[in-house]
Amino acid sequence: MSKVVDNFLKYVAYDTQSAEDAGKVPSTEKQLALSKFLVEELKRIGVSEVSMSEHGYVYGTIPANSDIPCKTVGFLAHMDTSPDISGANVRPQLITHYNGGEIVLNKNACIKMDPSMFPDLLKYEGEDLITTDGTTLLGADDKAGIAEIITMAEYLLSHPELVHGTIKLAFTPDEEVGHGVDFFDVEGWGADAAYTVDGGAWGEMEYETFNAASLKVTVHGRNIHPGSAKGKMKNSIQIAMEFERLLPQAEKPQYTEGYEGFFHLNGVQGNVEETVLHYIVRDHDKELFEGRKAFAERIAEFLNKKYGAGTVETTLTDSYYNMAEKIRPHWYLIDTAKAAFAKLGVSEPVIKPVRGGTDGSRLSYMGLPCPNLCTGGHNYHGKYEFICIQSMEKTVELLIQIAVAFLEIPKEH
Repeated sequence: MSKVVDNFLKYVAYDTQSAEDAGKVPSTEKQLALSKFLVEELKRIGVSEVSMSEHGYVYGTIPANSDIPCKTVGFLAHMDTSPDISGANVRPQLITHYNGGEIVLNKNACIKMDPSMFPDLLKYEGEDLITTDGTTLLGADDKAGIAEIITMAEYLLSHPELVHGTIKLAFTPDEEVGHGVDFFDVEGWGADAAYTVDGGAWGEMEYETFNAASLKVTVHGRNIHPGSAKGKMKNSIQIAMEFERLLPQAEKPQYTEGYEGFFHLNGVQGNVEETVLHYIVRDHDKELFEGRKAFAERIAEFLNKKYGAGTVETTLTDSYYNMAEKIRPHWYLIDTAKAAFAKLGVSEPVIKPVRGGTDGSRLSYMGLPCPNLCTGGHNYHGKYEFICIQSMEKTVELLIQIAVAFLEIPKEH
């Protein structure tokens, strides 16, 4: 079994599920167990300046073995897994020489993965896959990225004939709950630019993300005994449903793709007296993004005119912005990655917008331009998650190629 697979299987054994609205970083103490283990891993392979912050961020440095002044490149991945499904007691299954048919994940529970539902499987006929056992996620998002970065680091440190500049490594908590870089020490880390290794299929690269906001809608009603409610009751649940109906019904995640934005209702709590709706608002285009937020507020104004002032309150909080704006002035990052892909047989990488965000979204606005690279994984955040071993191995080669190529990028570029 290859080194990157060995590493990956070690890391997915740690339950690092993060938690929404915990009010602290890391949001779950169990993430720190992997942080501490990664500190020891980095020290074991010879990485320098290894440290762990009070919030669980892990940092390290591969020193330059050349005097040529060049930019310092960084590579990042996140340690946590999604709150959507358990990451405890992950039992990876190795599928050698996949035959193109259905994969039984869990015989007892009759859980199967079939190409008719997951056509991407057919791309890997004859290759080797790692899947779940149908009861948890796998954790390739983003322990595959961690494994690939550490495998790259170990290779460079054991092959001094590969000349390179200073390379920075970092692993973050809480990316899945939007707090992955809340306490990231950009200046102290010291990279001029970086790549998150947190993407999907081999050959993909991303430098565009959504502009993102959270929208909380609080509807205040008036509860009266239904026997004497005529002309008096104001049912907050029904008004909340009216708010939802006034949003564009075709602009929901299940009806959109590519660059199309959406409103996504992902939580409701309520009774007659008060109902709260939780939305996420997304669009790649900044002007359309601002328009979406304004539209939600106009709906609230309309309902307040209809039902009385103060009936509907909206709270909009921006989460992150499209990192393309910060990447374009540093286009050498994209050109360098493209050239590395080309050396590995990918003449034109698949560049598509991220329909979400990455740590790189916020880091790019913190002065660290940071596009996203593939890991080789599919079907993240669920029991059908899988990853191709050959894709992981090629991603390690990709990171090595990029790291070495930065020797050609002058410090003042």
